[in-house]
Amino acid sequence: MGKFYVTTPIYYVNDVPHVGHAYSTIAADVLSRFYRSLDYDVFFLTGTDEHGQKVAKAAEERGLDVQKHVDEMVVPFKELWKRLEIDSGFIRTTEKRHEIVVQAIFEKLREKGDIYPGKYEGWYCIFEETFYPESQIEEGKCPECSREVKWVSEDSYFFKTSNYIPRLHKHIEENPDFIMPKSRRNEVLSYIESGVQDVSVSRTAIKWGVKVPGDEKHVVYVWFDALINYLSGIGYHPDKKKQDPNFKKFWPADVHIIGKDILKFHAVIWPAMLMALGEDLPKMIFAHGFLTVGGEKISKSRGKVIDPNELIDKYGADAYRYFFMSQFTFGLDGEYTEETMIKRINADLANDLGNLVHRTANMMKKYYEGNVPNPKYSQSDKEGLTRDIKIQINGIPNHLKRYLKVLDFSKSLAAIWHTISLLNKYIEDMAPWQLHKEERNDELAKVMYTLADGIRAVAQFIYPFMPQTAEKIWKQIGATGDLKRFPETKPDIKDLNDWVVLKPGSNFKIAEPLFPRIEE
Repeated sequence: MGKFYVTTPIYYVNDVPHVGHAYSTIAADVLSRFYRSLDYDVFFLTGTDEHGQKVAKAAEERGLDVQKHVDEMVVPFKELWKRLEIDSGFIRTTEKRHEIVVQAIFEKLREKGDIYPGKYEGWYCIFEETFYPESQIEEGKCPECSREVKWVSEDSYFFKTSNYIPRLHKHIEENPDFIMPKSRRNEVLSYIESGVQDVSVSRTAIKWGVKVPGDEKHVVYVWFDALINYLSGIGYHPDKKKQDPNFKKFWPADVHIIGKDILKFHAVIWPAMLMALGEDLPKMIFAHGFLTVGGEKISKSRGKVIDPNELIDKYGADAYRYFFMSQFTFGLDGEYTEETMIKRINADLANDLGNLVHRTANMMKKYYEGNVPNPKYSQSDKEGLTRDIKIQINGIPNHLKRYLKVLDFSKSLAAIWHTISLLNKYIEDMAPWQLHKEERNDELAKVMYTLADGIRAVAQFIYPFMPQTAEKIWKQIGATGDLKRFPETKPDIKDLNDWVVLKPGSNFKIAEPLFPRIEE
């Protein structure tokens, strides 16, 4: 049907992962699973940024060789992604396949005249691996992490970023979805309209990094090095004869998911690098907001760190995934508290979803010995609650396509949960226990089938967000077919019998509650 290439930032290995790292990665995984369910060929890339002064300093503080440090520190990231059911490709900037591409690109741009030697002087923050203008420095502190900055003066190679700014400005103006959300787009336009200088792309005071080809007293600046992962991770090489077929298949990226703090690198320097290389620009760069605690960004540098593993241990991977994708608008900052997380798990997962599945399973056991009945819908069923349920389910695929196209995860889940709420209300309104008592068997069969098939649809809808839970439900209701294939939208509702998807006779088992209620 098509291709979809989604990336996260690659994460520094100066410390273990926190919830901010998982936020970007879960979002990318949801998109990856969603587009796979639509039969797209998907490549999802994440990884680790293992060069630079910050990483070298962390290794020194641990008393380790830097390579040994990064080899150890990559493990917690991979283990966390496994626990969170992250299904992705993985790139490390210390891998040979990456270093070869970085050096080849550096050499190509130097030969072209887009990289040239010079001297750099400016305020530098080691922790952020970033130079800042005098106007942003207050009391000698970094504007991002509030650590002390250092005045650096050294020989450097520069990339002619300024050559590509007019073309970039035009591209942003002509492609409103290139930088999302809109507030970030405006931020980038304002930045480039204020004047963009050529950027330093090498260091001599740092030894840990990719060596500049032909001038090994320099190492490639960590940001120039790191951005190239989006190419090296899918087999790019400046020499087309050395390119992997995956590059031709998947580039340009459909979405780069990043945090808003690294917007300038991704929305200005990275597009300029691609223009210099003659490659297409990514279709979208989406900068999400910060997760905050007490109004401050969750980050190691600010002393605000929350360990995802502790939350997974307490509440499970799917509850974790659900909370962070449903609670916050992805492009805005979001205030995290564990109290809010518990309330949301209890209300949405235990009460709404869990209760729906559990009640339906018990009634199916009581009325049909667990075997889903064969409904015989009539003309009269075209009007009423059963038809309303079918219409609601039929509309969800298009809602999700529209919302996920712009990475609105919370609205996507709200649409699914509206269906869950309707199914719970359907139980109360149709009162299957009363139908059974009055021996209205045909009506009871239609109601119970509608509930079972509605749960089948919910399992498919939530699969990109909560894969483990979707698989549990799929097995519990005895569904056959492909859970991971997204339900099709039917163009019209004429005969409800055409909507019999879950096979009658499927064994709907009673199981432990999906999400036991948490004591608040």
